[in-house]
Amino acid sequence: QVQLVESGGGLVQAGGSLRLSCAASERTFAMGWSRQAPGKLREFVGAIGWTNTYYADSVKGRFIISRDNAKNTVYLQMNSLKPEDTAVYYCAARKRYSSSWSSGGDYDYWGQGTQVTVSS
Repeated sequence: QVQLVESGGGLVQAGGSLRLSCAASERTFAMGWSRQAPGKLREFVGAIGWTNTYYADSVKGRFIISRDNAKNTVYLQMNSLKPEDTAVYYCAARKRYSSSWSSGGDYDYWGQGTQVTVSS
């Protein structure tokens, strides 16, 4: 069982930046992030495998995912934030290798979520 602990959410003005962190209890193959806004379906926004990254079109060019394998930690750097980025952000982890890792259904473990609010 992989435990995930997220941090870094908060309130920011439109155009600002935030960095989310997610520490895993052990090394995993892939880690990712999804988000869910009130009344909307959960959206998988991005992920990182051993070295490759995936981004949803809605965040491409604004969000950057990176990882520190020594710390079993993944980061989500969010730039040029918009009010529509407001959501609860969830960290995800897939423990074992798979050629499929760019959607939420590919992940086995999820964090508790952290709120990101972008004011206009």
